[in-house]
Amino acid sequence: MSSIQQTLHISYALNEVCLPMKERSLSLKTVGSAIEEPELETDAQQKSLRSFAVMWGGQAVSLFGSRLVRFAVIWWITLATGSATVLATASIMFLLPQIIVGPFAGSYVDRWNRKRVMMVSDTLIAATIGILALLFYLNIQEVWHIYLIMLVSSFLGSFHFPAMQASTTLMVPEEHYSRIGGINQSLQGVINVLAPPIGAVLYVLFPLESILAIDIVTAFFAVVSVAAIHIPQPEAAPDSEKQSPLSDMADGLRFLKGWTGALLLIVFAMILNLIATPAFSLLPLLVINYFGGDATTLAFMQSAFALGMVTGGAILGIWGGTENRVKTGMGALAIQGAALFFVGTLPSDFVEIAFLLLLVAGFMNPIFNGSVIAIMQATIPPEMQGRVFSLIISGATAMTPIGLAFAGPVADAFGVPIWFIISGLVTASLSVSAFFVPSVMNLEKIAKERASKTQTEDENQDEDVSQDSAIEAKTLPD
Repeated sequence: MSSIQQTLHISYALNEVCLPMKERSLSLKTVGSAIEEPELETDAQQKSLRSFAVMWGGQAVSLFGSRLVRFAVIWWITLATGSATVLATASIMFLLPQIIVGPFAGSYVDRWNRKRVMMVSDTLIAATIGILALLFYLNIQEVWHIYLIMLVSSFLGSFHFPAMQASTTLMVPEEHYSRIGGINQSLQGVINVLAPPIGAVLYVLFPLESILAIDIVTAFFAVVSVAAIHIPQPEAAPDSEKQSPLSDMADGLRFLKGWTGALLLIVFAMILNLIATPAFSLLPLLVINYFGGDATTLAFMQSAFALGMVTGGAILGIWGGTENRVKTGMGALAIQGAALFFVGTLPSDFVEIAFLLLLVAGFMNPIFNGSVIAIMQATIPPEMQGRVFSLIISGATAMTPIGLAFAGPVADAFGVPIWFIISGLVTASLSVSAFFVPSVMNLEKIAKERASKTQTEDENQDEDVSQDSAIEAKTLPD
């Protein structure tokens, strides 16, 4: 229901963090203890972490319901149409609002109450799912109905994601951003391990409208969890209430201007989403048309990817990554690209090897995503995060519909494996090339230098103003 899964590299567009299944359950106590370190001394910090744990728990329940529904709906489309173009179009419908609305949504999130934004978004998304359930119950559903529901849900999610990310920044100390990124990725990983096989069973046992109803019920937990806690609001940037969304978007662009490393990272993400995202969107057809599998095969492939996410997210959550988080993320992404390449080159009867390769790809996914989100949270001022996050995500996803528009017809003509080969090669090549770009490798260091320079300039300006005021006071007649 929420948009936690959206990151710079949306590597699982329709199927999208780290705790071992036995030692660390998905309880609220676990989440709180995972981040409550000895250095957190104040009651206010501990209370804020407990509030974050409550919010996290509600999102966990809601995401599980959404994941069940996503599996069932995508499998219904696959069986009903058997078309790569239709699957690609469904992905495009989901992504378009993020691209068009995203840059403006962040500016509103920065000026609105973020708690209310999340509650209203989740409530309205649940309502749209209810409409889809009614259509299936009346047996009058059409593929275009699903397209429309995806458009509306994605539009609402465009507000939910920056509100969630910006709220996390104010509720969790900076030294735990990478761990929280890992925990969030672990949440998705655990859900994606459990939801596909459960969704496959439910698809056989119950009509689709009953599965859709599960998402409505779980959305209730997300709304209640947010309603029950206090989410701090940052101090508004000067004159932010007076600025238009276009002005806010311009502020975000000015913040990124001259920050070469961040801009290159966004360009990398745009290229990756152009090439890599369609491969995962077409996974159901790879299962049916190439590996000769069924819903169970698809469920186990998705669960393998998700199990890798659980493990990779757990390591990131405990370890926190290397000192240079860019190196951590790019190294993981290079390995993920290699895994995707080999999935596309496998013989059709090597489905077990495909499971293992998707496990590796999933393991690397949270390490990349968690590292990049932590970098952005640590380097962007809280009062700017809503609009900057929205700009980054919109830029990162802007090329995806173009890739999907090409991927569908290409896969229909030449087969799905070719797109896995292309996406793997491009992903690995771009990731390796990033190691030879100093502005990307030193992204955090450069950001801190920029912040220090800005602070010094502000202090000098304040000092000049004080001196001018003192001179004026001396020259005034008695």
